[in-house]
Amino acid sequence: MEIFDTHTHLNTIEFEGRVKEEISKAQSFGVTKINNVGSNYQLNDAALLLADKFESAYATIGWHPDDAAEFDTAAEEYLLTKGRSKKVIAVGEIGLDYHWMVSPKEVQERVFRRQIQISKELGIPFQVHTRDALSDTYEIIKSEGVRTAGAIMHSFSGTAEEALKFVELGMNISFSGVVTFKKALDVQEAARLLPLDKILVETDAPYLTPTPYRGKENTPGYTKYVVEKIADLRGISMEEVAEATNENALKIFDLKK
Repeated sequence: MEIFDTHTHLNTIEFEGRVKEEISKAQSFGVTKINNVGSNYQLNDAALLLADKFESAYATIGWHPDDAAEFDTAAEEYLLTKGRSKKVIAVGEIGLDYHWMVSPKEVQERVFRRQIQISKELGIPFQVHTRDALSDTYEIIKSEGVRTAGAIMHSFSGTAEEALKFVELGMNISFSGVVTFKKALDVQEAARLLPLDKILVETDAPYLTPTPYRGKENTPGYTKYVVEKIADLRGISMEEVAEATNENALKIFDLKK
């Protein structure tokens, strides 16, 4: 069984000095590939460094909506240049976050649109973060278009109906540990009803730790529990979910040999 953690953060300070240990732990859980996702210069650089150092690690780079105000001409050039690196597999995490509103709404929208455009110039997918902004996120992606490289809704937390609307735009839906939460009934329904060939799995570690370890630090190896929950919801084997989501990830990230 091979599992692909399509969105994690071993590039954060929480894992400093123990990345090798966490990757080894992940492999013991069947998680054979991980995608470390950036959000600003520091975390982008760290993701790139880990991708160079570890064979099983890949990088996604971009400017998070909380860091959108820092996205200037130099940041755009950085993204266009570093985005051509062999192990950079997506632009992200990009999008809208109206919960904290660290960056003004109009700035978030402008930077979101530009990074979608850059992902198309690079020919790689984009990974979307959205919080308290699902409707605006949908409208921006719909107007900009997904095109052939594809796109991913990271740690989806909406309804099945909302998920299907994004799938109709050409996107994949990624489920995190949230799908294991007892009260996450809408997310569970989405994981049960979506076409299996449109589903990805992730941890978003060190955040969103799945049951049975909720309340403790998350780690890429715990993607196994996301796979387990989706299998249970769909009434199929873990191996079937792992194989399908791994194939989906290899396809969208253009890693199939």
